[in-house]
Amino acid sequence: MPTVLAVGPYRFFFYAGDGEEPPHVHVERDDSEAKIWLEPIRLERSGGFSAGELRRIEKMVAEHHEQLMDSWNDFFNG
Repeated sequence: MPTVLAVGPYRFFFYAGDGEEPPHVHVERDDSEAKIWLEPIRLERSGGFSAGELRRIEKMVAEHHEQLMDSWNDFFNG
C-alpha cells in the first residue's frame, strides 16, 4: 500500500491489487477511509468522514490530481 501523498492528517494511497480498476486513490484518517475516482474526480465510497470533510478531501485530490495520476501510472503501468 504505497503512500503517494500526505496532507495534514490524511494519507492518500493505493492498494497493490487496484490496478485492474480505473484510476483512484484511497484516503484515510484515523479509522475513516474514502475511495475517490480520479477521472473524473468523484467519491466512490466513504466510511467515517463528514460531508464537509469529504468536500475538503475532493478539493485536495483536485489540487494534487496530476501528481496522483502520475503516481498511479508509475505504480501500475511503470
